[in-house]
Amino acid sequence: MALVASNRDLEATWAYHNGTKHSFQSIRSSRHFLDWQNQPLPFKVYPAPEPIPLPRLEPSGAPALAALSASDSEPLGEGVPGLELLGRVLYYSAGITKRIRSPQGEMSFRAASCTGALYHIDLYLVCGDLPDLEAGVYHFGVHDFALRRLRRGDFREELVKATAAEPAVAQAPAILACSSTFWRNAWKYQARTYRHCFWDSGTILANLLAVAAGHRLPARVVCGFVDNQVNRLLGLDPQRQVALVLVPLGRSPDRIGRAPAVEPLELETMPLSPSEADYPAIRAMHEASSLTGEAEVAAWRGPGPPTSLPLPSGRLVALQPASAEDAPQDSIEAVILRRGSSRRFAPEPLTLAQLSTILHRAVRGIPADFLEPAGASLNDLYLIVNAVESLPSGAYVFHRDKQALELLREGEFRDEAGYLGMEQALPADASVDVFFLAELQPILERFGNRGYRAAQIEAGIIGGRLYLAAYALGLGASGLTFYDDEVTDFFSPHASGKSVMFLVALGHPAKRRIA
Repeated sequence: MALVASNRDLEATWAYHNGTKHSFQSIRSSRHFLDWQNQPLPFKVYPAPEPIPLPRLEPSGAPALAALSASDSEPLGEGVPGLELLGRVLYYSAGITKRIRSPQGEMSFRAASCTGALYHIDLYLVCGDLPDLEAGVYHFGVHDFALRRLRRGDFREELVKATAAEPAVAQAPAILACSSTFWRNAWKYQARTYRHCFWDSGTILANLLAVAAGHRLPARVVCGFVDNQVNRLLGLDPQRQVALVLVPLGRSPDRIGRAPAVEPLELETMPLSPSEADYPAIRAMHEASSLTGEAEVAAWRGPGPPTSLPLPSGRLVALQPASAEDAPQDSIEAVILRRGSSRRFAPEPLTLAQLSTILHRAVRGIPADFLEPAGASLNDLYLIVNAVESLPSGAYVFHRDKQALELLREGEFRDEAGYLGMEQALPADASVDVFFLAELQPILERFGNRGYRAAQIEAGIIGGRLYLAAYALGLGASGLTFYDDEVTDFFSPHASGKSVMFLVALGHPAKRRIA
C-alpha cells in the first residue's frame, strides 16, 4: 500500500501542478474524448429524504457593486438566518436561474459559472434550530430547490472541533459546506479537475459573499478543517466526493451544545452515469493537502507569507473607478440573474473608468481564514490590455496598494492573448484578459500543500467578483483555461517563478446574430 503524503510533503503539490499543466504539445498528444453516452448527471439526488421546499425569493435591493466591495469589518445586521434568507443565499449562489430548451433536451444554467457547465459543486447545510428549520444536516437539492435532511439534531459542535474552534464557526447558527464530486467534472477535464474544484467553488462563493453582504449577514470562508471529520459528518465517500470549504453564516451568542454521535450515513443517491473513470492524481493531491487533527488545523490558520510586488519601474496608471453615486445601482440579485459566460466579444473598447471600477470592486479583501491580516492576498493580477480607452495596449501588473496598473510592455498582443488562452478566440477578442499568478513556493512553505487549495480558491472568488462587477456595468466576462508555462513566460521577467491559477476575459458581449 502506497504511503499518503502529508500536508508538509510539498513535492505532492509540485507533482500534481506540473503533471496537470496545459501546453501546446500536451493538448495535441491527448487521446481523451467525450463519451456523451456516459455524461454524468449534473445533480446529486437523494431519492429517500422528503424535500423541504425553500420559500419564494425577495431581493435585498442592495446595489451589486456595493455588495461586492462590502468589508467584513462593516456593521452587520441580522445574525440568525431563517429559511427565507437561506433560500436567497442558496439560490443566488448555486441555484438554477434559467432553463433553455433545445433539440438535445433542456439545459439548466446556474447562478455562478462552472467549468464546462458540469456543475460538480454541491452545498450542504449544518445548523442549529433556526426560526423555521429544525437543527440538522441538510443537502441543497438544486434540481428542485429544496433541502433534504440527512441527519436530525445539532451537529455544529463537530464542525467547531474540526476547525479547531474557528471563532466564526463557533458563533454561527448555520454553516454551509461546499463539496465536489470529482467525476462530474473529470468526465471532461480529467485530472485537472482538482484545480476546477476551487475555481468553481470560488465563483459560487463570490456570489454567496455578495448576497450575504447585501443582507448584512456575517459570512466567512474557512478552508482549515479536519477533512475526514467533515466528510464523515456529511456522509461523503472521499474517494469520489470531498468537502472543500466551510462558510459560517450569521452570528449568535448562544453556546453550541454537544453533538449527537455521528453514525454512518447509508442514503442512496441516483447514479451519475453508467460508469466512472478514476483519476488517482486528484485523490493523491487531495489527500496530500488534507489536515488530520485539530492541532494541525490551528497551526495552519493565520497570516500568510509576506508578499509584495517589486517597486514599480514602468509607467503607472492610477485607477479611476466610478464613485458610489455614479455607479450603476442594479441589485446584486438582478446582476446575478443576468450573468452568463460570454461566448463572443464585440470589438469595442472598455473605458478606463469601467476597467478601474471592475478591479477596484473585485479585489477588496475576502473574509477568509487564510487571508490575514485583512486585505492580504496570495495572487497577483497580470493583465493583457487589448482595448481600453486612454490606456496603451500592452502587458500590465496591478499594484493593489497603489490602486494602479504598471505597464510592463507596450504593444498589440491580441494574438498572444488568444494563444495563451488555449488558442481560443475569446481572449483574443476580449478588451482585457486578467491572469491570476501566485508565487507558490512561499505559500506552500507557510501553509503546506493546503496552500495550493487556498491560492486556487482566492483566484476563483476574485474571478467570480470580476464576473459580477462586469455584468453590473453592462459588460461581459468569461473564465478560461490557459497554457501554464507560456503565461508565466509572457509576463516574465516580472512574473518569473510564479504559477497561473486562473484567467478571466472581460469585454463587451457581442450581440447574437439573428438568422
